[in-house]
Amino acid sequence: MINQLINKIKATKAPIVVGLDPMLSYVPEFLKTKVFQEMGESLEAAGEIIFQFNKEIVDNCYDLIPAVKPQIAMYEQFGVPGMEAFAKTVAYCKEKGLVVIGDVKRGDIGSTSEAYAVGHLGQVQVGSKSFTPFGEDFATVNPYLGSDGINPFLSVCKEEKKGIFILVKTSNPSSGEFQDRLIDGRPLYEIVGEKVAQWGEEVMGEEYSYVGAVVGATYPEMGKALRKIMPKTYILVPGYGAQGGKGKDLVHFFNEDGLGAIINSSRGIIAAYKQEAYQAYGEEHFGEAARAAVIDMVTDIKGALESR
Repeated sequence: MINQLINKIKATKAPIVVGLDPMLSYVPEFLKTKVFQEMGESLEAAGEIIFQFNKEIVDNCYDLIPAVKPQIAMYEQFGVPGMEAFAKTVAYCKEKGLVVIGDVKRGDIGSTSEAYAVGHLGQVQVGSKSFTPFGEDFATVNPYLGSDGINPFLSVCKEEKKGIFILVKTSNPSSGEFQDRLIDGRPLYEIVGEKVAQWGEEVMGEEYSYVGAVVGATYPEMGKALRKIMPKTYILVPGYGAQGGKGKDLVHFFNEDGLGAIINSSRGIIAAYKQEAYQAYGEEHFGEAARAAVIDMVTDIKGALESR
Protein backbone atom coordinates (compact mmCIF):
# COMPACT_ATOMS: atom_id res chain seq x y z
CA MET A 1 0.00 0.00 0.00
CA ILE A 2 2.93 2.35 0.55
CA ASN A 3 3.75 1.91 -3.13
CA GLN A 4 0.20 2.91 -4.05
CA LEU A 5 0.35 5.96 -1.79
CA ILE A 6 3.64 7.08 -3.35
CA ASN A 7 2.26 6.58 -6.85
CA LYS A 8 -0.79 8.69 -5.96
CA ILE A 9 1.45 11.42 -4.53
CA LYS A 10 3.51 11.42 -7.73
CA ALA A 11 0.40 11.50 -9.92
CA THR A 12 -1.29 14.37 -8.06
CA LYS A 13 1.96 16.21 -7.28
CA ALA A 14 0.35 16.82 -3.90
CA PRO A 15 2.10 15.33 -0.85
CA ILE A 16 -0.89 16.09 1.33
CA VAL A 17 -3.66 14.31 3.17
CA VAL A 18 -7.00 15.85 4.11
CA GLY A 19 -8.06 15.08 7.66
CA LEU A 20 -11.75 14.23 7.75
CA ASP A 21 -12.31 15.26 11.37
CA PRO A 22 -15.88 16.56 11.28
CA MET A 23 -17.08 18.32 14.41
CA LEU A 24 -20.71 19.38 14.16
CA SER A 25 -19.52 22.95 14.71
CA TYR A 26 -17.68 22.72 11.35
CA VAL A 27 -20.84 21.74 9.48
CA PRO A 28 -22.82 24.58 7.83
CA GLU A 29 -26.16 25.32 9.47
CA PHE A 30 -28.15 24.64 6.30
CA LEU A 31 -26.92 21.04 6.20
CA LYS A 32 -27.62 20.40 9.88
CA THR A 33 -31.09 21.97 9.60
CA LYS A 34 -31.95 19.84 6.55
CA VAL A 35 -31.02 16.55 8.19
CA PHE A 36 -32.58 17.43 11.56
CA GLN A 37 -35.85 18.21 9.80
CA GLU A 38 -35.75 14.82 8.09
CA MET A 39 -34.51 12.68 10.99
CA GLY A 40 -34.98 14.69 14.17
CA GLU A 41 -32.21 15.62 16.56
CA SER A 42 -30.64 12.23 17.19
CA LEU A 43 -27.37 10.33 17.05
CA GLU A 44 -28.54 8.85 13.76
CA ALA A 45 -28.98 12.35 12.37
CA ALA A 46 -25.52 13.34 13.58
CA GLY A 47 -24.01 10.37 11.77
CA GLU A 48 -25.84 11.25 8.58
CA ILE A 49 -24.77 14.90 8.85
CA ILE A 50 -21.09 14.12 9.14
CA PHE A 51 -21.24 11.62 6.30
CA GLN A 52 -22.95 14.14 3.99
CA PHE A 53 -20.42 16.77 5.05
CA ASN A 54 -17.52 14.42 4.29
CA LYS A 55 -19.02 13.41 0.96
CA GLU A 56 -19.20 17.02 -0.20
CA ILE A 57 -15.58 17.63 0.80
CA VAL A 58 -14.42 14.47 -0.96
CA ASP A 59 -16.45 15.18 -4.11
CA ASN A 60 -14.73 18.55 -4.43
CA CYS A 61 -11.18 17.43 -3.62
CA TYR A 62 -10.63 13.79 -4.58
CA ASP A 63 -9.00 14.58 -7.93
CA LEU A 64 -6.41 16.86 -6.25
CA ILE A 65 -5.22 14.69 -3.39
CA PRO A 66 -3.78 11.21 -2.83
CA ALA A 67 -5.27 10.43 0.57
CA VAL A 68 -7.65 11.25 3.40
CA LYS A 69 -7.31 10.70 7.15
CA PRO A 70 -10.54 10.28 9.11
CA GLN A 71 -10.01 10.71 12.87
CA ILE A 72 -12.12 8.02 14.50
CA ALA A 73 -12.86 9.98 17.71
CA MET A 74 -14.97 12.45 15.76
CA TYR A 75 -17.19 9.53 14.77
CA GLU A 76 -17.08 7.49 17.99
CA GLN A 77 -18.54 10.40 19.94
CA PHE A 78 -21.86 9.70 18.19
CA GLY A 79 -21.88 6.04 19.18
CA VAL A 80 -22.92 3.32 16.75
CA PRO A 81 -24.38 5.78 14.18
CA GLY A 82 -21.08 7.62 14.23
CA MET A 83 -19.13 4.45 13.61
CA GLU A 84 -21.47 3.63 10.73
CA ALA A 85 -20.65 7.07 9.31
CA PHE A 86 -16.95 6.27 9.71
CA ALA A 87 -17.35 2.99 7.80
CA LYS A 88 -19.39 4.72 5.07
CA THR A 89 -16.78 7.47 4.82
CA VAL A 90 -13.94 4.95 4.41
CA ALA A 91 -15.87 3.04 1.76
CA TYR A 92 -16.82 6.19 -0.17
CA CYS A 93 -13.26 7.51 -0.18
CA LYS A 94 -11.98 4.19 -1.50
CA GLU A 95 -14.63 4.29 -4.24
CA LYS A 96 -13.13 7.63 -5.24
CA GLY A 97 -9.68 6.06 -5.50
CA LEU A 98 -8.26 7.68 -2.36
CA VAL A 99 -5.84 6.06 0.05
CA VAL A 100 -7.41 6.01 3.52
CA ILE A 101 -5.34 6.52 6.67
CA GLY A 102 -7.42 5.55 9.69
CA ASP A 103 -6.35 7.89 12.48
CA VAL A 104 -7.20 5.45 15.27
CA LYS A 105 -4.07 5.70 17.49
CA ARG A 106 -4.40 2.16 18.80
CA GLY A 107 -1.87 0.91 21.32
CA ASP A 108 -2.36 -2.33 23.22
CA ILE A 109 -0.81 -5.77 23.45
CA GLY A 110 -1.33 -9.39 22.44
CA SER A 111 -4.76 -10.47 21.31
CA THR A 112 -6.15 -6.98 21.87
CA SER A 113 -3.63 -5.42 19.50
CA GLU A 114 -4.28 -8.22 17.03
CA ALA A 115 -8.01 -7.50 17.17
CA TYR A 116 -7.41 -3.80 16.52
CA ALA A 117 -5.13 -4.63 13.58
CA VAL A 118 -7.63 -7.07 12.08
CA GLY A 119 -10.54 -4.69 12.61
CA HIS A 120 -8.94 -1.75 10.85
CA LEU A 121 -6.51 -3.26 8.35
CA GLY A 122 -7.30 -6.93 8.00
CA GLN A 123 -10.06 -9.49 7.77
CA VAL A 124 -12.00 -11.06 10.62
CA GLN A 125 -13.14 -14.67 10.52
CA VAL A 126 -16.82 -15.34 11.24
CA GLY A 127 -17.58 -19.01 10.94
CA SER A 128 -16.47 -20.17 7.51
CA LYS A 129 -16.39 -16.66 6.09
CA SER A 130 -14.04 -13.70 6.40
CA PHE A 131 -15.07 -10.05 6.39
CA THR A 132 -13.32 -6.68 6.11
CA PRO A 133 -14.70 -4.63 9.03
CA PHE A 134 -13.46 -1.12 8.17
CA GLY A 135 -10.85 -1.58 5.46
CA GLU A 136 -8.53 1.38 5.88
CA ASP A 137 -5.20 1.24 4.05
CA PHE A 138 -3.14 2.57 6.96
CA ALA A 139 -3.72 3.02 10.68
CA THR A 140 -1.97 5.19 13.26
CA VAL A 141 -0.48 3.29 16.20
CA ASN A 142 0.89 4.29 19.62
CA PRO A 143 4.22 2.52 20.31
CA TYR A 144 4.52 3.03 24.06
CA LEU A 145 3.65 -0.56 24.97
CA GLY A 146 6.62 -1.71 22.90
CA SER A 147 6.95 -4.47 20.33
CA ASP A 148 4.09 -6.44 21.91
CA GLY A 149 1.75 -3.77 20.62
CA ILE A 150 3.37 -3.31 17.22
CA ASN A 151 4.05 -6.90 16.12
CA PRO A 152 0.38 -7.84 15.55
CA PHE A 153 0.06 -4.83 13.24
CA LEU A 154 3.23 -5.83 11.39
CA SER A 155 1.78 -9.30 10.83
CA VAL A 156 -1.41 -7.89 9.32
CA CYS A 157 0.59 -5.43 7.22
CA LYS A 158 2.56 -8.31 5.75
CA GLU A 159 -0.58 -10.33 5.04
CA GLU A 160 -2.65 -7.50 3.60
CA LYS A 161 0.12 -5.33 2.09
CA LYS A 162 -1.09 -2.42 4.21
CA GLY A 163 0.69 0.02 6.48
CA ILE A 164 0.89 1.86 9.79
CA PHE A 165 2.08 5.25 10.98
CA ILE A 166 3.65 5.08 14.45
CA LEU A 167 3.55 8.08 16.78
CA VAL A 168 7.10 9.39 17.22
CA LYS A 169 6.91 13.13 17.92
CA THR A 170 3.38 14.50 18.03
CA SER A 171 2.35 18.09 17.28
CA ASN A 172 0.55 18.92 20.54
CA PRO A 173 2.18 21.41 22.97
CA SER A 174 2.54 18.96 25.88
CA SER A 175 4.11 16.17 23.80
CA GLY A 176 7.50 17.00 25.27
CA GLU A 177 6.43 15.96 28.77
CA PHE A 178 7.35 12.43 27.77
CA GLN A 179 8.62 12.42 24.21
CA ASP A 180 11.48 14.89 24.87
CA ARG A 181 12.75 13.23 28.05
CA LEU A 182 16.41 12.29 27.86
CA ILE A 183 17.29 8.62 28.00
CA ASP A 184 21.06 8.04 28.21
CA GLY A 185 21.50 11.60 26.98
CA ARG A 186 19.16 11.28 23.99
CA PRO A 187 15.53 12.39 23.60
CA LEU A 188 13.03 9.57 23.75
CA TYR A 189 11.54 10.46 20.36
CA GLU A 190 14.87 9.70 18.68
CA ILE A 191 14.98 6.27 20.31
CA VAL A 192 11.42 5.61 19.15
CA GLY A 193 12.40 6.79 15.66
CA GLU A 194 15.24 4.27 15.56
CA LYS A 195 12.85 1.51 16.59
CA VAL A 196 10.39 2.57 13.87
CA ALA A 197 13.16 2.31 11.28
CA GLN A 198 14.04 -1.14 12.63
CA TRP A 199 10.43 -2.35 12.50
CA GLY A 200 10.18 -0.92 9.00
CA GLU A 201 12.99 -3.11 7.71
CA GLU A 202 10.67 -6.09 8.15
CA VAL A 203 8.08 -4.80 5.67
CA MET A 204 9.70 -2.83 2.88
CA GLY A 205 7.96 -1.58 -0.22
CA GLU A 206 9.78 -0.60 -3.41
CA GLU A 207 11.24 2.64 -2.06
CA TYR A 208 9.89 3.06 1.46
CA SER A 209 8.68 0.89 4.31
CA TYR A 210 5.08 -0.01 5.08
CA VAL A 211 5.87 1.32 8.56
CA GLY A 212 5.65 5.10 8.70
CA ALA A 213 6.02 7.67 11.48
CA VAL A 214 3.96 10.56 12.80
CA VAL A 215 6.04 13.71 13.40
CA GLY A 216 4.35 17.05 14.03
CA ALA A 217 4.84 20.02 11.72
CA THR A 218 5.21 22.21 14.79
CA TYR A 219 8.67 20.74 15.49
CA PRO A 220 10.66 21.22 12.25
CA GLU A 221 14.13 20.86 13.79
CA MET A 222 13.16 17.61 15.43
CA GLY A 223 11.72 16.53 12.09
CA LYS A 224 15.08 17.24 10.48
CA ALA A 225 16.85 14.94 12.95
CA LEU A 226 14.24 12.22 12.60
CA ARG A 227 14.42 12.35 8.81
CA LYS A 228 18.07 11.28 9.07
CA ILE A 229 17.28 8.55 11.59
CA MET A 230 14.44 7.13 9.44
CA PRO A 231 15.56 7.53 5.79
CA LYS A 232 13.19 4.85 4.42
CA THR A 233 10.26 5.82 6.62
CA TYR A 234 7.34 7.81 5.26
CA ILE A 235 6.48 10.60 7.69
CA LEU A 236 2.90 11.68 8.29
CA VAL A 237 3.07 15.32 9.38
CA PRO A 238 0.08 16.78 11.27
CA GLY A 239 -0.07 20.38 12.36
CA TYR A 240 -0.16 22.26 9.05
CA GLY A 241 -2.25 25.41 8.89
CA ALA A 242 -4.56 25.64 11.89
CA GLN A 243 -1.82 24.45 14.28
CA GLY A 244 0.74 26.83 12.80
CA GLY A 245 2.80 24.75 10.37
CA LYS A 246 3.64 26.29 6.98
CA GLY A 247 5.34 24.98 3.86
CA LYS A 248 8.69 26.59 4.69
CA ASP A 249 8.72 24.70 8.01
CA LEU A 250 8.23 21.34 6.35
CA VAL A 251 11.03 20.95 3.82
CA HIS A 252 13.21 18.97 6.25
CA PHE A 253 10.57 16.27 6.50
CA PHE A 254 11.15 15.38 2.83
CA ASN A 255 14.04 13.47 1.32
CA GLU A 256 16.03 14.82 -1.61
CA ASP A 257 13.78 12.85 -3.99
CA GLY A 258 10.87 15.10 -2.96
CA LEU A 259 9.20 12.13 -1.30
CA GLY A 260 9.20 10.75 2.22
CA ALA A 261 6.52 12.94 3.79
CA ILE A 262 2.79 13.55 3.54
CA ILE A 263 1.39 16.66 5.20
CA ASN A 264 -1.99 16.67 6.92
CA SER A 265 -4.45 19.51 7.20
CA SER A 266 -7.84 18.95 8.80
CA ARG A 267 -9.99 21.91 9.83
CA GLY A 268 -7.88 24.24 7.69
CA ILE A 269 -9.47 22.50 4.71
CA ILE A 270 -12.78 21.02 5.80
CA ALA A 271 -13.80 24.23 7.60
CA ALA A 272 -12.12 26.57 5.13
CA TYR A 273 -15.38 28.38 4.41
CA LYS A 274 -15.20 29.81 7.95
CA GLN A 275 -11.83 31.45 7.25
CA GLU A 276 -11.62 35.02 6.01
CA ALA A 277 -9.64 33.97 2.93
CA TYR A 278 -12.49 31.75 1.70
CA GLN A 279 -15.59 33.48 3.09
CA ALA A 280 -16.61 34.60 -0.39
CA TYR A 281 -17.67 31.03 -1.17
CA GLY A 282 -20.35 31.10 1.50
CA GLU A 283 -21.40 28.16 3.61
CA GLU A 284 -23.51 26.57 0.86
CA HIS A 285 -20.33 26.16 -1.19
CA PHE A 286 -18.18 24.83 1.64
CA GLY A 287 -16.89 22.06 -0.62
CA GLU A 288 -15.58 24.58 -3.15
CA ALA A 289 -13.90 26.51 -0.34
CA ALA A 290 -12.21 23.27 0.74
CA ARG A 291 -10.98 22.73 -2.82
CA ALA A 292 -9.51 26.23 -2.92
CA ALA A 293 -7.76 25.60 0.41
CA VAL A 294 -6.28 22.35 -0.95
CA ILE A 295 -4.93 24.18 -4.01
CA ASP A 296 -3.38 26.88 -1.81
CA MET A 297 -1.80 24.27 0.46
CA VAL A 298 -0.30 22.35 -2.46
CA THR A 299 1.07 25.61 -3.91
CA ASP A 300 2.61 26.56 -0.55
CA ILE A 301 4.35 23.20 -0.08
CA LYS A 302 5.48 22.98 -3.71
CA GLY A 303 6.97 26.48 -3.54
CA ALA A 304 8.81 25.66 -0.32
CA LEU A 305 10.27 22.46 -1.77
CA GLU A 306 11.38 24.16 -4.99
CA SER A 307 13.16 26.96 -3.10
CA ARG A 308 14.98 24.85 -0.53
